[in-house]
Amino acid sequence: MPIIFMGNKTTVIISTTLDLSLLFVRRVSPFLSIGCFDMEVPTLSVKMWPISQSTRLKLVERMTKNLVTPSIWSRKYGLLSQEEAEEDAKRIEAAAFATANQHFTQELDGDGSSAVQLYAKESSRLMIDVIKRGPVAKADAELGILDKIKECDGTTFDISGDPRKVIGADEAEKLLKLLTEPGRRYTKICFSNTSFGREAALVAQPILSSMKDHLIEVDLSDIVAGRPEGEALEVMEMFSSALEGSKLRSLNLSYNALGEKGIRAFGALLKSQYDLEELYLINDGISEEAAMAVHELIPSTDKLNVLQFHNNMTGDEGAIAIAKIVSKSPLLEDFRCSSTRVESEGGIALATALGSCTHLKKLDLRDNMFGIDAGLALSKMLSEFSNLSEIYLSYLNLEDEGSIAIWNALKESAPSLEVLDMAGNEITARAAPVLASFIASKQFLTKLNLAENELKDEGAILIAKALEEGHGQLCEVDMNTNMIRRAGARCLALAVVGKPSLKLLNINGNYISDEGIDEVKDTFKNCPTVLGPLDENDPDGEDYDEEEEEQDGDIEHELESRLKGLEIKHED
Repeated sequence: MPIIFMGNKTTVIISTTLDLSLLFVRRVSPFLSIGCFDMEVPTLSVKMWPISQSTRLKLVERMTKNLVTPSIWSRKYGLLSQEEAEEDAKRIEAAAFATANQHFTQELDGDGSSAVQLYAKESSRLMIDVIKRGPVAKADAELGILDKIKECDGTTFDISGDPRKVIGADEAEKLLKLLTEPGRRYTKICFSNTSFGREAALVAQPILSSMKDHLIEVDLSDIVAGRPEGEALEVMEMFSSALEGSKLRSLNLSYNALGEKGIRAFGALLKSQYDLEELYLINDGISEEAAMAVHELIPSTDKLNVLQFHNNMTGDEGAIAIAKIVSKSPLLEDFRCSSTRVESEGGIALATALGSCTHLKKLDLRDNMFGIDAGLALSKMLSEFSNLSEIYLSYLNLEDEGSIAIWNALKESAPSLEVLDMAGNEITARAAPVLASFIASKQFLTKLNLAENELKDEGAILIAKALEEGHGQLCEVDMNTNMIRRAGARCLALAVVGKPSLKLLNINGNYISDEGIDEVKDTFKNCPTVLGPLDENDPDGEDYDEEEEEQDGDIEHELESRLKGLEIKHED
């Protein structure tokens, strides 16, 4: 998903690609993945600089994700750890902001557009510098890894501490020495965040082979960062050969930029696994061919409880291959296939396959391009999920029709649903009555995310009424960027302020008047930290003309009065 910069009248979107300096002018949807730096041009002359703190944090988040995502760059220069990427992203953003801000102070009567462009250009340049630099590992003496291992319970061997370590044969001998000590019987090993070269893998191979019969959990995520492709594949093959024939319950191969070649490099290990309960292939460059290889190599998924494919380039054909795995996993409880470039055909295949997973508790399909048809297909399967507690369906282009079908299906199932995430689906106020009725029926909700839709005041007031009664476990409500004005904001605030578990109400990025902002803040005067930031609110509102703005108070009063007597049935 792109990053969205919200100003008073301007939306600036930064792509997920490295070159943020390219500029195009056009009107865009916030739900489109964009390969450049886009700017929605304001119709009025407004200040675009400085950008808000929340916008800056979004850029840091996106850059961090880019820095830990396998790519042709990371194969050459190495992949950063999560912690290192976060630190570098914060440093990059701060430097870019300082440069752009200095430029802005020197502009005479500028609107800030050139500062925004410079901010993007500097962010891009500095991020490329970091990628070309690669990961920075500390000396072994600074890591204290051996002390950490000695503190383990005797069954878990974990060398995954940050920052990422690039080790050779000598370091491998030191780190893995404990595995060879008499009397030790490790059942879980975690080599994550440790980049093994060929010589280091040669040290590890016989040790792993000698202990494989005892192992039940193996984490080999992020073990070849910075290695040339040939060496990385050789390391994978050595680990695979060493562990072939083990009877694992959990296997994590994430963050290795596997692709089809990498999957097949682990082929010996995968083909010998008949009892897997958890399989993680996150951020692995799982293409259509790689997904097909996974389906081909794993002999059985009868016992699989957890299957996660987040952040890959799977596409429709790859999703069809994954669907074949899912359809043969009747005990699946946790399925994640988010940010995998799946469109309607693949979405329908996944939805159909999920029909056999009646034990499902957590479903995450976020950030794909399903569309209405895939949403309808999914709704037909949801009635089977009586144990579902968390469902993440944001940014799927479901629109009203697909969303309504899903709510109707969930209303008749999932009695203990705790999390509903349906942000960014172009849901309008027309769907709000069905949505409100659904919310009222789910009294165990802890998190409700409906951000970046088009629910407006009509929808906000209905949702507020649905939340008034019960919902004592509610922790978070996110209704940001929904074209909500004063009446809707006031109703939402009054509906949730008294919830004993509430941690956050987010109504930022809406069209709330200054008076409305004051009212909401006054409502939360005894718990101000629960109310999220309001720095991206636009009291003018882009969907109202000047005449409507003058009548704003009358409109809100009429709307609230019209909905005042509306009752929503709350189910026990």
